[in-house]
Amino acid sequence: MGPVTGDDGLPRCPWAGGPGVMRDYHDTEWGNRVHGEASYLERLTLEAFQSGLSWSTILHKRPAFREVFHDFDAEAIAAFGDADFARLMDDARIVRNRLKIQATITNARATVALREQEGLEAFVLSFAPEVPPAPSDTGEMATMSPESKALSQELKKRGFAFVGPTTMYALMEAIGIFDPHLVGCFRRRG
Repeated sequence: MGPVTGDDGLPRCPWAGGPGVMRDYHDTEWGNRVHGEASYLERLTLEAFQSGLSWSTILHKRPAFREVFHDFDAEAIAAFGDADFARLMDDARIVRNRLKIQATITNARATVALREQEGLEAFVLSFAPEVPPAPSDTGEMATMSPESKALSQELKKRGFAFVGPTTMYALMEAIGIFDPHLVGCFRRRG
């Protein structure tokens, strides 16, 4: 499926055709570069929580995620203990998945450790792919790449969890390492 025209007359990627949080995310954030460790840790965390769920669910819960994970301050999350884990498991405002919550704490600790080298942002960017061909419809959109597979493997070696190759490809799209928008979408660069 190619771009769809919304009620405002703008052509968009099909998943963002109607008004609401998905369209707002598409129009203002998806595919835009982000900067800073907290922004990268947030996107990495949200992509992991999204696994098996709708992105709309995650976007609706995003303010609560930001609150409970201290705006994705890696040091604050890395210091979480058993009481913090229990508090998160009791908080209905977020996705209460034991493995994903533990992965967030694990990933924060790995992010802090990665500071001794290049840091999370530079590390992820070092796996930037060659610019993929611009897809004309959703059938041409990839769900992983050699670079997302390599990033997944290297993050796992450095102690990260819930960082599979499909999740890492979604991360690369979300943070604008390349332009993920369909040809004809008003947000497509160039």
